[in-house]
Amino acid sequence: MELDMSNEETSGDFNPMSDPDEQKHLLSVLDSFSRSYRRLAHFNGTHVRRQAFYSLPSEHWDLLSKPPFSVLESLSKVDDLIESNAELAEAIFKAGFKNFLAPTIDSNWVATIVPEKFARDEYKVFSTVMDHVSVDSSETNLDKARSCVNQFYRDWSTEGATERSKCFGPVMNALQNEFQLHSAKAPGLVKSDWKVLVPGAGLGRLVFDICLAGYSVEGNEISYHALMASSLTLNHTTKVGEFTVAPFALNGSNHVRRSDQFKTCRVPDVHPGTALDTATGEMSMSTGDFCVIYNQPGSRDTFDAVATVFFIDTAPNIIRYVEAVRNCLKPGGIWINLGPLLWHHVARPPNPDGGDKEISTHSHEDTGIADPGSVELSDEEVVALVEHLGFSIEKHETGQIETGYILNESSMLQNTYHPSFWVARKN
Repeated sequence: MELDMSNEETSGDFNPMSDPDEQKHLLSVLDSFSRSYRRLAHFNGTHVRRQAFYSLPSEHWDLLSKPPFSVLESLSKVDDLIESNAELAEAIFKAGFKNFLAPTIDSNWVATIVPEKFARDEYKVFSTVMDHVSVDSSETNLDKARSCVNQFYRDWSTEGATERSKCFGPVMNALQNEFQLHSAKAPGLVKSDWKVLVPGAGLGRLVFDICLAGYSVEGNEISYHALMASSLTLNHTTKVGEFTVAPFALNGSNHVRRSDQFKTCRVPDVHPGTALDTATGEMSMSTGDFCVIYNQPGSRDTFDAVATVFFIDTAPNIIRYVEAVRNCLKPGGIWINLGPLLWHHVARPPNPDGGDKEISTHSHEDTGIADPGSVELSDEEVVALVEHLGFSIEKHETGQIETGYILNESSMLQNTYHPSFWVARKN
């Protein structure tokens, strides 16, 4: 089963190259995975550190160069791990290029700029095209590329299973309980008849797991970084453990042992193509602003359930999210939410330039998360708002779940969340 990367925000085929701002952003995202990731990871991860190391008094760096410290040897190991991460980043680049850029490019023009010796090397062909277009590198996109590569540890590694279980497990249990209630009233009901929406789908693991459980599921994502990464994993990986990720390599702080910094994991932990061959449900992904897409008349009363995990705090205006969920959810349908409230748009200026949005929505009167303004609510206030806007809270727990987010369990610094978990039914 290949993930359908259709865009429901616009009619017809989605062409991000048709708008100058969208084109500029997309090219910057592609560049952040291809030419920039490897170069800047080496520069910031080891080159700058070597310069600082050699700035120490010579007798000091000479001492620290030898066992048991071997600082220079450790930096060389980091360089090797950066290469492994860069292989994954460049694979994401190729998947993204094929999905978003290749359909818009004149193949005859490509043939005139690509040397014959590169003709059978996808990465070389795509990189040559990037060399011939104007690309503005963005520090924000470079940071997102690094974060996206590390995200594979949480979503697609065996080592990340503990975090996934704590965050996805309650959602899957709530879906199962709700389906059993419905099937008891309608004995002929099968899971594939049930439609589930996952906004903020990220790298696609929860979408995949829900589909594998038998439901028909649609993910939604606004980030090109995440869309490209999920497309690679779901559509283009060939085997389990195809890539090696070192999620902690670029962080030199709070390690008990140097080996903790060098931990690696193999991804994906399951081959999605093989696993989905026997799936009975359908799986798709929509691209664009959740508020814009799912608050339209065409999305009204569409889904039996909406599942949001570590998502609602990405809303500048949480009312927009609640309205979109209410619109697309069937009467009596449930909204399952799990996550903290690390509000992403703190004190956003009243006239933002839109630089932090991913896929533009300027062609719509409703601009979704691009609207000005932001607000930060407590969990108690969020639940009260959800009830005020047409839902009944049937379950609400706080402090029952403890989880990290891409957590290095060996680190001397442990950042953990105690997320809120609630289930709301549309009245």
